Amino acid sequence: MDRMIQPPLVDTTACFCRVDAGLKTVAGAKRFVPGTKLCLQPDIKPSIHPTRQKTPRGDRNRSQSPLLPGLPDDLAIACLIRVPRVEHRKLRLVCKRWYRLLAGNFFYSLRKSLGNAEEWIYIMKRDRDGKISWHAFDPIYQLWQPLPPIPKEYSEALGFGCAVLSGCHLYLFGGKDPIKGSMRRVIFYSARTNKWHRAPDMLRRRHFFGSCVINNCLYVAGGENEGVHRSLRSAEVYDPNKNRWSFISDMSTAMVPFIGVVYEGKWFLKGIGSHRQVVSEVYQPENDIWRPVYDGMVAGWRNPSASLNGQLYAVECKDGCKLRVYEEKNDSWSKHIDSKMHLGNSKALEAAALVPLNGKLCIIRNNMSISLVDVSKCDDASSASTAEHLWETITGKGQFKTLVTNFLLNLAGRNRLKSHIVHCQVLQA
Repeated sequence: MDRMIQPPLVDTTACFCRVDAGLKTVAGAKRFVPGTKLCLQPDIKPSIHPTRQKTPRGDRNRSQSPLLPGLPDDLAIACLIRVPRVEHRKLRLVCKRWYRLLAGNFFYSLRKSLGNAEEWIYIMKRDRDGKISWHAFDPIYQLWQPLPPIPKEYSEALGFGCAVLSGCHLYLFGGKDPIKGSMRRVIFYSARTNKWHRAPDMLRRRHFFGSCVINNCLYVAGGENEGVHRSLRSAEVYDPNKNRWSFISDMSTAMVPFIGVVYEGKWFLKGIGSHRQVVSEVYQPENDIWRPVYDGMVAGWRNPSASLNGQLYAVECKDGCKLRVYEEKNDSWSKHIDSKMHLGNSKALEAAALVPLNGKLCIIRNNMSISLVDVSKCDDASSASTAEHLWETITGKGQFKTLVTNFLLNLAGRNRLKSHIVHCQVLQA
């Protein structure tokens, strides 16, 4: 019996049927390679190099390098979440896996649950030439941190709003462009990615309006636009979970607010009405109702103000070295917290913002100096004479420079309006 001739084996990734560069099909190769039916390549290519096959996604995840060599990823994450926030900018540059980890919710939710989340102060300032600049201050290491530039549309804007959602997203919205007029634009900065992003535009163009955050929803009301009716009564809300804006009930009267605060779940606004009169209203989100308010809280209310742990505080003097506390049972601002160290009445030393920071009240002045007040211990200080120990200065940036600059400008006769703080917020990461 004739011995059966075995066909040569054919590599599935580099088919040996390609013995002649001129042979383009398997049919043409049958004259040279018996049993070409074993060839798994449907087309014969002139190249003899094996083609690279795409790795399935599951295999890629199993074969990718670990976050930290020698450690499983869960232990590596346990190490990385304990790295101070000041170093996170460097961690994002290590590799793509680290960048994706630090840009996600999982990493920062773990930091928050373990008590490792840190709060930084973000300050937006209008410089002498009208440009908007911003700065971030780390209160733990007492360092000013670099930030990406503010987008062009807000570099010279007037009367825009600023608020924080989800603890780590700083939103800029509305305002007036010097050339285009009132805007509906909304952008936000993420403290996790250190980048700016777009968000859905507001429903109405407006500038110099009031804004607040209640239950992680952004509310805006009143303000002005370039229409026939300059002062606005309309109000709207942005829900980040739905990623859209919706109208809410109109205010009782048109208003350009100059002060606002959330107290006991309600939004209080005070401003100038359409007839140049001072008006005050309060909004209740659960009922979607606006109503005028005339009580003692509004009568003695001053800017800046903030609520913390169910208490309402406001700056008493221009330099922010004395606070007043609203007492609801008396409906008055009779209680005070005095540092006994007043700085003066110059524009540079004026208190521009009052924000909660790590359970304390933070006072930020136009010269970028920052003071902390531990209001949780003010009940122990029964009199004003024992309240000095509640105050702490964590940065004096700009104080000496301000004194020298004011002196030189006075000599030159150029002591005009200088740079001042427009907005101040606290972001957590």
